[in-house]
Amino acid sequence: MVRKAYTKDDIRNVIKDENVQFLRLQFTDVFGAIKNVGVPVSQLEKVLDNNLMFDGSSIEGFVRIQESDMYLYPDLSTFMIFPWSTDENGGKVARLIADVYTAARQPFAGDPRGNLKRVLSEMTEAGFKNFNLGTEPEFFLFKLDENGNPTTELNDKGGYFDLAPLDMGNDVRRKIVLQLEAMGFEIEAEHHEVAPGQHEVDFKYADALDAADNIQTFKLVVKTIARQYGYYATFLPKPKSGINGNGMHTNMSLFDETGNAFFDETGDLQLSKTAYNFLGGILDHATAYTALTNPTVNSYKRLTPGFEAPVYVAWSGSNRSP
Repeated sequence: MVRKAYTKDDIRNVIKDENVQFLRLQFTDVFGAIKNVGVPVSQLEKVLDNNLMFDGSSIEGFVRIQESDMYLYPDLSTFMIFPWSTDENGGKVARLIADVYTAARQPFAGDPRGNLKRVLSEMTEAGFKNFNLGTEPEFFLFKLDENGNPTTELNDKGGYFDLAPLDMGNDVRRKIVLQLEAMGFEIEAEHHEVAPGQHEVDFKYADALDAADNIQTFKLVVKTIARQYGYYATFLPKPKSGINGNGMHTNMSLFDETGNAFFDETGDLQLSKTAYNFLGGILDHATAYTALTNPTVNSYKRLTPGFEAPVYVAWSGSNRSP
């Protein structure tokens, strides 16, 4: 998804021209869940001036009650009108992804997005230019009961790359893809995953910050479209025992001023010294960063042998499992 270099005036004009009536400022908690503060468009200037406050003590893992006043600093390049949001009066809802700041107007140490920006800044100081991520997120579709609550019944009994009638998620995934394309995503593929009721949509790689924002937007779209079809979408790592859980393969590439920092035509496996150092760092820190990539008890229910989950610290030049 290509970012647009919006100015404050650009956003004011779009909001007026498109009859945007409501704004949602989105941010992410330490568990990866999307949070938001919604305001009417009458509060636009407060939003654009970084003066929108919220109670950070109400967000799990953020701050204590005496530190509760926090600010949301919107990233103007993330401005987007939700295609599904038009009400009966023609009013629309737009979103801005925001960074979290403390009452002292300092970047909040527990803001995942802010931390990513900080580390990417360290990367450029080390002489690198871009770090790209290509993600492959998986999710399950569960049926809803007559009251609209999620059940434990999956939407189908399909398997890897199945077609209808085994795959009952074709229409849902197609609608998700079309909705994402309308929002600027470049979709590469969609298919049924290994487990019954499990699905995957892959979109084009992006710079790390864009990729992280795209994942959060993707999750919101998937959950919204699933509801329209009478399903509950979940990215929970292991919603049902005895079948595969949800993962997200992350394909990574690093660039410096000369190009692909991982490639060396004369190197072993055509990998550079930087590539081997990168791999070594991942292997060395694997058990530590699992605390971040697998932050819940349910995460560890997924990490069991036999279900395509990464239970070993290993690498390979040809075997896709490591």
